[in-house]
Amino acid sequence: ALVSFASVLIVMPVVTFYLIRDWHSMIEMVDSWVPVHQRETVRRLAREVDAAIGGFLRGQVGVCAVLGCYYASALMLVGLDFALLIGLVAGLITFVPYIGSMTGLMIGASVAIAQFWPDWKRILIVVGIFLFGQFIEGNIVSPKFVGERVGLHPVWMIFAMFAFGYLFGFVGLLVAVPLAAALAVLLRFALRQYFASPLYTGDKPT
Repeated sequence: ALVSFASVLIVMPVVTFYLIRDWHSMIEMVDSWVPVHQRETVRRLAREVDAAIGGFLRGQVGVCAVLGCYYASALMLVGLDFALLIGLVAGLITFVPYIGSMTGLMIGASVAIAQFWPDWKRILIVVGIFLFGQFIEGNIVSPKFVGERVGLHPVWMIFAMFAFGYLFGFVGLLVAVPLAAALAVLLRFALRQYFASPLYTGDKPT
Protein backbone atom coordinates (compact mmCIF):
# COMPACT_ATOMS: atom_id res chain seq x y z
CA ALA A 1 0.00 0.00 0.00
CA LEU A 2 2.86 2.38 0.82
CA VAL A 3 4.61 1.63 -2.48
CA SER A 4 1.35 2.16 -4.36
CA PHE A 5 0.73 5.47 -2.57
CA ALA A 6 4.32 6.61 -3.27
CA SER A 7 3.99 5.71 -6.94
CA VAL A 8 0.82 7.79 -7.17
CA LEU A 9 2.65 10.74 -5.63
CA ILE A 10 5.42 10.36 -8.22
CA VAL A 11 3.19 9.81 -11.26
CA MET A 12 0.58 12.46 -10.44
CA PRO A 13 2.84 15.53 -11.02
CA VAL A 14 4.08 14.06 -14.31
CA VAL A 15 0.55 13.38 -15.58
CA THR A 16 -0.58 16.82 -14.41
CA PHE A 17 2.31 18.49 -16.26
CA TYR A 18 1.48 16.79 -19.55
CA LEU A 19 -2.24 17.47 -19.16
CA ILE A 20 -1.57 21.17 -18.60
CA ARG A 21 0.86 21.32 -21.52
CA ASP A 22 -1.31 19.43 -24.02
CA TRP A 23 -4.76 20.41 -22.76
CA HIS A 24 -5.64 22.81 -25.59
CA SER A 25 -4.48 20.41 -28.30
CA MET A 26 -6.50 17.61 -26.68
CA ILE A 27 -9.60 19.82 -26.64
CA GLU A 28 -9.06 20.76 -30.29
CA MET A 29 -8.72 17.09 -31.25
CA VAL A 30 -11.94 16.10 -29.46
CA ASP A 31 -13.67 19.15 -30.95
CA SER A 32 -12.67 18.00 -34.45
CA TRP A 33 -14.48 14.70 -33.91
CA VAL A 34 -17.84 16.43 -33.35
CA PRO A 35 -20.12 16.67 -36.43
CA VAL A 36 -19.77 20.11 -38.02
CA HIS A 37 -23.46 21.03 -37.81
CA GLN A 38 -23.64 20.08 -34.11
CA ARG A 39 -20.33 21.64 -33.11
CA GLU A 40 -21.68 24.92 -31.72
CA THR A 41 -24.33 23.11 -29.68
CA VAL A 42 -21.76 20.73 -28.20
CA ARG A 43 -19.42 23.64 -27.44
CA ARG A 44 -22.19 25.52 -25.66
CA LEU A 45 -23.08 22.48 -23.57
CA ALA A 46 -19.41 21.93 -22.73
CA ARG A 47 -19.12 25.56 -21.58
CA GLU A 48 -22.22 25.18 -19.40
CA VAL A 49 -20.89 21.95 -17.86
CA ASP A 50 -17.52 23.61 -17.30
CA ALA A 51 -19.20 26.57 -15.60
CA ALA A 52 -21.26 24.25 -13.37
CA ILE A 53 -18.24 22.19 -12.27
CA GLY A 54 -16.16 25.33 -11.78
CA GLY A 55 -18.95 26.80 -9.68
CA PHE A 56 -19.00 23.64 -7.58
CA LEU A 57 -15.26 23.81 -6.94
CA ARG A 58 -15.36 27.51 -6.02
CA GLY A 59 -18.39 26.96 -3.82
CA GLN A 60 -16.76 24.02 -2.08
CA VAL A 61 -13.69 26.12 -1.32
CA GLY A 62 -16.01 28.71 0.23
CA VAL A 63 -17.72 26.04 2.34
CA CYS A 64 -14.37 24.73 3.60
CA ALA A 65 -13.20 28.26 4.46
CA VAL A 66 -16.38 29.19 6.35
CA LEU A 67 -16.52 25.94 8.32
CA GLY A 68 -12.80 26.01 9.05
CA CYS A 69 -13.06 29.50 10.54
CA TYR A 70 -16.18 28.51 12.50
CA TYR A 71 -14.69 25.32 13.96
CA ALA A 72 -11.37 26.97 14.82
CA SER A 73 -13.01 30.00 16.49
CA ALA A 74 -15.58 27.97 18.43
CA LEU A 75 -13.06 25.41 19.66
CA MET A 76 -10.64 28.14 20.73
CA LEU A 77 -13.42 29.78 22.77
CA VAL A 78 -14.03 26.47 24.54
CA GLY A 79 -10.32 26.21 25.31
CA LEU A 80 -9.63 22.97 23.45
CA ASP A 81 -5.98 22.09 22.89
CA PHE A 82 -4.87 22.33 19.24
CA ALA A 83 -8.17 24.10 18.51
CA LEU A 84 -6.82 26.04 15.54
CA LEU A 85 -5.29 22.96 13.91
CA ILE A 86 -8.33 20.75 14.54
CA GLY A 87 -10.75 23.43 13.32
CA LEU A 88 -8.84 24.15 10.11
CA VAL A 89 -8.37 20.46 9.32
CA ALA A 90 -12.05 19.76 10.02
CA GLY A 91 -13.03 22.60 7.70
CA LEU A 92 -10.57 21.50 5.02
CA ILE A 93 -11.81 17.92 4.78
CA THR A 94 -15.48 18.86 4.60
CA PHE A 95 -15.16 18.65 0.82
CA VAL A 96 -15.78 14.93 1.41
CA PRO A 97 -19.50 14.73 2.34
CA TYR A 98 -20.20 13.16 5.74
CA ILE A 99 -16.69 11.69 6.04
CA GLY A 100 -15.09 15.09 6.65
CA SER A 101 -17.50 16.23 9.34
CA MET A 102 -17.46 12.85 11.11
CA THR A 103 -13.65 12.80 11.11
CA GLY A 104 -13.52 16.28 12.64
CA LEU A 105 -16.11 15.24 15.22
CA MET A 106 -14.15 12.14 16.26
CA ILE A 107 -10.84 14.00 16.51
CA GLY A 108 -12.36 16.91 18.44
CA ALA A 109 -14.29 14.64 20.80
CA SER A 110 -11.22 12.47 21.45
CA VAL A 111 -9.07 15.48 22.33
CA ALA A 112 -11.88 16.92 24.47
CA ILE A 113 -12.24 13.68 26.43
CA ALA A 114 -8.49 13.48 27.00
CA GLN A 115 -8.29 17.13 28.08
CA PHE A 116 -11.53 17.84 29.96
CA TRP A 117 -12.36 14.47 31.58
CA PRO A 118 -14.47 14.21 33.75
CA ASP A 119 -15.99 17.62 32.82
CA TRP A 120 -18.81 16.30 30.63
CA LYS A 121 -20.23 19.76 30.04
CA ARG A 122 -17.23 20.98 28.03
CA ILE A 123 -16.99 17.67 26.20
CA LEU A 124 -20.62 17.95 25.14
CA ILE A 125 -20.03 21.56 24.08
CA VAL A 126 -17.27 20.38 21.72
CA VAL A 127 -19.56 17.68 20.30
CA GLY A 128 -22.34 20.27 19.94
CA ILE A 129 -20.01 22.58 18.00
CA PHE A 130 -19.45 19.91 15.36
CA LEU A 131 -23.13 18.88 15.23
CA PHE A 132 -24.17 22.50 14.78
CA GLY A 133 -21.48 22.90 12.11
CA GLN A 134 -22.91 19.89 10.30
CA PHE A 135 -26.39 21.45 10.51
CA ILE A 136 -25.38 24.83 9.09
CA GLU A 137 -23.28 23.12 6.41
CA GLY A 138 -26.16 21.02 5.13
CA ASN A 139 -28.93 23.60 5.47
CA ILE A 140 -27.30 27.00 4.99
CA VAL A 141 -23.68 27.04 3.80
CA SER A 142 -23.63 24.29 1.16
CA PRO A 143 -26.95 25.24 -0.48
CA LYS A 144 -25.83 28.88 -0.56
CA PHE A 145 -22.26 28.41 -1.78
CA VAL A 146 -22.62 25.24 -3.86
CA GLY A 147 -26.28 24.76 -4.78
CA GLU A 148 -26.77 28.22 -6.24
CA ARG A 149 -23.49 28.04 -8.20
CA VAL A 150 -24.22 24.70 -9.87
CA GLY A 151 -27.93 25.37 -10.36
CA LEU A 152 -29.16 22.46 -8.25
CA HIS A 153 -31.90 22.52 -5.65
CA PRO A 154 -30.70 21.34 -2.20
CA VAL A 155 -33.07 18.37 -2.38
CA TRP A 156 -31.48 17.25 -5.65
CA MET A 157 -28.02 17.67 -4.11
CA ILE A 158 -28.96 15.42 -1.19
CA PHE A 159 -30.57 12.89 -3.54
CA ALA A 160 -27.49 12.89 -5.78
CA MET A 161 -25.18 12.20 -2.85
CA PHE A 162 -27.37 9.35 -1.61
CA ALA A 163 -27.75 7.83 -5.08
CA PHE A 164 -24.11 8.08 -6.16
CA GLY A 165 -22.92 7.04 -2.70
CA TYR A 166 -25.12 3.95 -2.80
CA LEU A 167 -24.04 3.01 -6.33
CA PHE A 168 -20.32 3.84 -6.21
CA GLY A 169 -19.48 4.09 -2.51
CA PHE A 170 -16.90 6.59 -1.29
CA VAL A 171 -15.89 7.66 -4.81
CA GLY A 172 -19.55 8.31 -5.58
CA LEU A 173 -19.78 10.75 -2.67
CA LEU A 174 -16.80 12.68 -4.03
CA VAL A 175 -18.16 13.05 -7.57
CA ALA A 176 -21.90 13.17 -6.79
CA VAL A 177 -22.46 16.94 -6.98
CA PRO A 178 -20.29 17.73 -10.05
CA LEU A 179 -21.74 14.77 -11.96
CA ALA A 180 -25.27 15.81 -10.95
CA ALA A 181 -24.51 19.36 -12.13
CA ALA A 182 -23.28 18.05 -15.50
CA LEU A 183 -26.34 15.81 -15.86
CA ALA A 184 -28.58 18.77 -14.97
CA VAL A 185 -27.07 20.78 -17.84
CA LEU A 186 -27.79 17.95 -20.28
CA LEU A 187 -31.29 17.46 -18.88
CA ARG A 188 -32.12 21.17 -19.22
CA PHE A 189 -30.89 21.05 -22.84
CA ALA A 190 -33.05 17.98 -23.54
CA LEU A 191 -36.08 19.72 -22.04
CA ARG A 192 -35.48 22.84 -24.16
CA GLN A 193 -35.32 20.65 -27.26
CA TYR A 194 -38.49 18.85 -26.23
CA PHE A 195 -40.44 22.04 -25.55
CA ALA A 196 -39.42 23.39 -28.97
CA SER A 197 -40.29 20.16 -30.78
CA PRO A 198 -43.53 19.42 -32.65
CA LEU A 199 -44.13 16.56 -30.22
CA TYR A 200 -44.76 19.14 -27.48
CA THR A 201 -46.21 22.06 -29.44
CA GLY A 202 -48.43 19.91 -31.65
CA ASP A 203 -47.28 21.69 -34.79
CA LYS A 204 -46.84 19.62 -37.90
CA PRO A 205 -43.23 19.43 -39.08
CA THR A 206 -42.59 21.36 -42.27
